[in-house]
Amino acid sequence: MSAAPSRLRPSAPTPVHRSALRERPAAGLRAGSRRADRAAPARRSPLRRWRPSRADRDVLWLYLLSRAGVWATAYCARWLFPADRDARRPAPVLSTFEQWDWGHYLRIAREGYFPGSAGPWQSGWDNREAFFPGFPLTLRAVHAVVPSWTAAGLLISFAAGAVAVLALARIARLHLPETIADRRAVLLLLCSPCAVFLAVGYTEALFLALALPAWLAAQRGDWRLAAILTALATTVRVSGLFLAAAVALHFLLTARADRRWRAWPWLALPALPVAAFTGFLHARTGDWMAWQHAQERGWYRAFHPPWETWANTWRDAFDRTRTTDYAFMFQAELAALAVGVLLCGLLLLRRRWPEALYVGLSLCALGTSYWYTSIPRATLLWWPLWIALAGWSLRGPRFLVAHLCLAAPVTTVFALAFFTGRWAG
Repeated sequence: MSAAPSRLRPSAPTPVHRSALRERPAAGLRAGSRRADRAAPARRSPLRRWRPSRADRDVLWLYLLSRAGVWATAYCARWLFPADRDARRPAPVLSTFEQWDWGHYLRIAREGYFPGSAGPWQSGWDNREAFFPGFPLTLRAVHAVVPSWTAAGLLISFAAGAVAVLALARIARLHLPETIADRRAVLLLLCSPCAVFLAVGYTEALFLALALPAWLAAQRGDWRLAAILTALATTVRVSGLFLAAAVALHFLLTARADRRWRAWPWLALPALPVAAFTGFLHARTGDWMAWQHAQERGWYRAFHPPWETWANTWRDAFDRTRTTDYAFMFQAELAALAVGVLLCGLLLLRRRWPEALYVGLSLCALGTSYWYTSIPRATLLWWPLWIALAGWSLRGPRFLVAHLCLAAPVTTVFALAFFTGRWAG
């Protein structure tokens, strides 16, 4: 990293930590507490606090360029890789975005979780109760204005992705003083292998649009806003509970003043959406563990010791027990797990306890099933990873060039695998 930090812009958020992976956390927490005490909330209205700065506009321009790249890839896939090799016409314009989990979200938004008398007591049930209701409810609301369901899903992810990259950029500015650090973090996220899931009708973009501002609010000591946004994030993905644990730990480590401890009841708010969803499923199925049982039936996510999970995934990745496309995806799962373990270890080494808890809980949830599933997608949600990579890229141009040269072909392959229906992870 460069030794001379640049002057913070007037619109940049008040920093809580001087460096993401460099300074001792205890000193950073003390300094952050003093700065938070000096930063009078009345000096800046909430509207001005969230108003895009020039740096934010640069981030949004980068985001728009990346969306254009994803749409161009989808267009090429539609023409070059049709389902019927003898086709003379391409598939419908939005058909390439209608893959895999999108069908579950669409059915929930259209029909609800248990249409008619259908449910897990029937053979061939699609286990749709394994998906949290936040995204389908948002999809149904947007569809009231946008006639096409697929276009409505894409619009949600497009708008949510813009909010997410702005929040990631502002979190990066808290940790890295260099002027281009925020854009580096966003660039690395948008060029990550699974970045295609931020552009399609999936939950990742909407979750990040809630989770990252929640973490930013927690960094600023706005615990009420952090709790509300985290509660909304828990309606989208179970990862919201991991975020809630990280926010609670951050509260315990930083809320030193008596007036701040009055906010602790808000930390229980994120548990309410999960409790409500659990109660709803029980009322319809009579099963308090309906969500978990749907995960087990549909995706083999019953608990297994981590060494068994590793062995099962390794066998399917390298022992020629699967077709090559599935074997490649299992190899990607193993690589993503290794990245997560290294990231968690680095965060623990640097005493970044809340972020380490968030990543660690995610690894525990994804790493104790029959085999690894969706870990590469989960890397999109690990914001400390993109900030750490951005920090390393500032040490010299070689790291960034090497990373992008290696990540670009994998990102393209993953995007084509999704748009052609060959994604298996």
